[in-house]
Order: sequence, then C-alpha cells, then structure tokens
Amino acid sequence: MHRFMTESETALRDTARRFAEKEILPRAAAIDREDRFDRGLYKGLAELGLFGVALDEEAGGSGMGAIGACIAMEELARCSGAVANAFAIPVEAVLFLHQHGNARHRALIPGILAGDIIPATAVTEPDHGSDVAGLRTTARRDGEGWVLNGTKAWVTLGGVVDALMVFARSGTEGGHKAISCFLLDGGSPGLIRGKNEELLGMHGLEDCMITLDGVRAPADAVVGPENGAFKMAMGNFNFSRLMMSAMALGMAQAAFEDAVAYAKSRKQFGGPIIGFQAVQFMLADMSTDIAAARLLIHHAARLCDAGHAIAKEAAQAKLFTTDMAMKHVSNALQIHGGNGYSREYRIERLFRDVRLAQIYEGTNQIQRLIIARQVEKDMA
Repeated sequence: MHRFMTESETALRDTARRFAEKEILPRAAAIDREDRFDRGLYKGLAELGLFGVALDEEAGGSGMGAIGACIAMEELARCSGAVANAFAIPVEAVLFLHQHGNARHRALIPGILAGDIIPATAVTEPDHGSDVAGLRTTARRDGEGWVLNGTKAWVTLGGVVDALMVFARSGTEGGHKAISCFLLDGGSPGLIRGKNEELLGMHGLEDCMITLDGVRAPADAVVGPENGAFKMAMGNFNFSRLMMSAMALGMAQAAFEDAVAYAKSRKQFGGPIIGFQAVQFMLADMSTDIAAARLLIHHAARLCDAGHAIAKEAAQAKLFTTDMAMKHVSNALQIHGGNGYSREYRIERLFRDVRLAQIYEGTNQIQRLIIARQVEKDMA
C-alpha cells in the first residue's frame, strides 16, 4: 500500500507511527486502567501539527485532506483507540469551524490547533441517537441572543471541553428544517457536566452527559446558517465516518500483528501454533480483509479530497471496516486462547475498544440504509 502514497503522506505516516509507538503505546494500558484523559499526549499531538492535518494551509493546517487524516488516525489507533478517538475531535472541529464559522468562531482555530482549546460536539440526546432530526434540545430567541435548554448524551471530551458545538432546535418547524448549531463556552453558566461515563472500552475520553439549563448565547454563536445545521451535520458525518473507519482499521492492524507474534511464540503439541492450518487460515483472512478495508478507506478519502460526494463510499468504508475489525479482533483474541482474556495482553483492550466503532457516527444498521438509498438513487 505504501507504494501508492506520496512522499508527504509517507512522512506523515512515519511521524505519527513514531509518536504513537514511543509516547502513546507505553501509556495506553494506564489510560485504559485509570480512565483519565491524558493532556500530555493530547498536547503532544498538537505540537506535531496533527490537529491541522486535514485543514487548508492558508487556515493554519498542513493541507493533507481526508487521506492525511485517515493515515494518521490508523497509526494512532494501532497503539490506542482512545487516544486516536480524542485526536479525531479537534481535527473535525477545525474543519467544521473553518467551513461554516464566522470570524469569531474561526478565531478559535489557532488555539485548537495548539491544543490549548479543547473542542467537543454535542448532537446525541438520551432519546435521540441515529434520529438526529428528532432532537429536542431547544434554542429560543431572547432579545438579541439565545437561551438553550436540553440534555446531550455521550459527549466525547465533554468533561474537559472549552468550546462546545451544540445542535439544537431553533425554529417551529419539525424534523430537520429547524436545527441550528451553537458554539458555547465550556464554562457558560447553566452548562452542567455529568459524571464521567463508565464505558466498556475507550477509556480516558471524559465522555459525559451535558445538561443545558438556561444557557445564554450571543446572536453570533450560531455556526453557519440559522436552521441549516442538519445539512452541515450530515456532511460532517461523512468525514467522521472515514475517521472512525481508519480508527477501526488501526485496531485491527494491531490485533493482527499481536496474533502473528503470539502464534509464532506459543507452542502446543510440539510446535508453534502458527504451523497449524486453522490458525494460518484465520491470519490469512485477517490480512486480506485489512488490506481491503484500507483500500476502501483510502479510495473514499481521495474522492473526498477531489471534491466528490462520498455519502455511499464513506458508509461502505465504515460498514465494512468496523464489522471486519470486530470480527478479526475477536479472532485474534481466540488465537491468544486463555491469555487473550487477560488484561496482561493488549488484545483484551482492543476487543473492548473496537466494539464502539460499529456504533459511533451512525450505527452500521444506519450505514446499510444509507448505502441502499444511494444505490437506489444511482440506479434511477
């Protein structure tokens, strides 16, 4: 695959890999065990310039687009899915603010790139996940500004957020036609952070519920057109799905590498288990599916960077890669046998972390609906 990467893409991959192996991997188990956000690693990613990997150069980024973001994401996730997940938040935030924000919003971009301002996005609600158009958080006009009320669930980095993008119902029409995005200060009066959620995996992300109790926002807090945030969110989801695909890919790659190493060293019935055909076939399937997933992701990312619509391609990449990753991380654990069930081995953490990928940024059932609708549209 490296033969089809440019010199700058190869350099990016190598930079991300060196940092991940030297800095992230030695801390990954502790982050998982302590379930605490690692500001040092977050700042280190910023200092490498990785938060601006997909952002245009004139906006302060490196201009490597979606393909650059996916390359970096895979390398980071190979050493820690949670740290890679944290990396995705500022990468997507600066793109969103650059594309849709006003001058005040865009003024936050340098701070986000430097790792000094931690952003987060609040879309999901306790009763509305995949059904974004049904969200109930409200924003009503009050004088020249707005007052927001409602509850947001599963806000990644919500416990440490400095700048929160909240999607709320801002008009009287139902469905998706009256949703706006508001940029709020993380310290706003009435913005109440819940407890750190106790999750199966992906520890260390300060994931929490956020309640908005009469939070006031100025008129210019609206990001993009008033009542037009649904379309913006859907466009952002396409990029996010590529990032989540690359995250799952990185974890699958790590599981594959661990399975090969373990199969070479583990001896049963007089020899290493990698000599057994049953194990060989499992490894062959892992290798093949990982290669196919990488091609799907890179194809969709390059289409995105070329300005093409990628709703179907992003959904295909996420569907295939995350299902593949769940299957093969499980198979890698099986190759480890009883040791795979122990926290002494990385595969146990990978098994817990990768499960989120099938849910995050639109469940895989939603991805199938998106693909089916696009196929129907393409064949009309």
